[in-house]
Amino acid sequence: MLSTCPKTLIWPLLAAFAVSTHAGQEAIVSHEFIYETAPFPSCHASTLVEVDQGQIVAAWFGGADEGAEDVGIWASTRLDGEWSAPVEVARHEGVPCWNPVLWKDRVSGEALLFYKAGPSPDTWTGFLKRSKDNGRTWSAPEKLPAGILGPIKNKPFQLEDGTLLCGTSVESWEAWGCWCEITRDGGRTWTKGAPINLEDDLYGIIQPTIFRAGPNKLRMLTRSRTAIGRVCASTSEDNGLTWTPAKRTELPNPNAGFDAVNLEDGRVALIFNPTTRKTGGRGILTLSLSSDGGETWRNAIELEKTPGAEFSYPAIIQLADGRIALTYTWKRERIRFALIDPKLLK
Repeated sequence: MLSTCPKTLIWPLLAAFAVSTHAGQEAIVSHEFIYETAPFPSCHASTLVEVDQGQIVAAWFGGADEGAEDVGIWASTRLDGEWSAPVEVARHEGVPCWNPVLWKDRVSGEALLFYKAGPSPDTWTGFLKRSKDNGRTWSAPEKLPAGILGPIKNKPFQLEDGTLLCGTSVESWEAWGCWCEITRDGGRTWTKGAPINLEDDLYGIIQPTIFRAGPNKLRMLTRSRTAIGRVCASTSEDNGLTWTPAKRTELPNPNAGFDAVNLEDGRVALIFNPTTRKTGGRGILTLSLSSDGGETWRNAIELEKTPGAEFSYPAIIQLADGRIALTYTWKRERIRFALIDPKLLK
């Protein structure tokens, strides 16, 4: 602890922290709201994808409040540094929509919009829409097979052969768990992987994010319920066909979603709330980096910090120009977007 260190050691440590924090903030190229006003008062669960170089589509659910019958999926496009006005792209009469996930399929070139609809998370049905014109128009919704939900919060991981690994989960009564749904034809047919749970707590984990941790090796980080209070992790040594039981990591988690992405320079970027419910909840949002495939992490930028506020459910990608792009919920009122230059993140 700093209080037990000699003063000659404390001040260099504080100075180094100040320098690294300042350098991190300099990496932020843009930090903006996608919209200032919208036809809905509440929003949450954003996602984003680069559909063409420099052209980003973001989506989220919006309505009177999470779970209200008027909640639909809304989207906006960023081109030349400007966001278009939000437009509703999915709605199911009488039930809310939830957790959109955007992806640009490398094989077909289609933009895919996965989302869920139903009265509550334990009654969801998965849906998929397609766009052949980079998100300007969308197909009619395709209902996914019973028992298939699609990626539950975070983007799929696409293997070199085009296979999509979709991390998903269920929130049933006293039983949360994850698995992978696999599609080799852009969401037209599916197979379902085995359950992934904590060995000692089946009421435990949801909303996985997947990234590469080595040759044929993938790592899955999962959100956990409040009583666990830690990000949990599972590993696959066969490109996602099988996974180890999940284990707790040292990363705190306040029962909140997060997302990660492999960077071109070999690092992994994670955007998350580095807290528990007792130590800040969703009031702090941080970008962290790993240089060893997700074994250890170091905080790089503190994007938000307001006690009692909510900054949550982030999504993160790397653009064709190398910059990191991310979105997140800002106080349930708006969706915020950031561009970050990873070359300035030491």
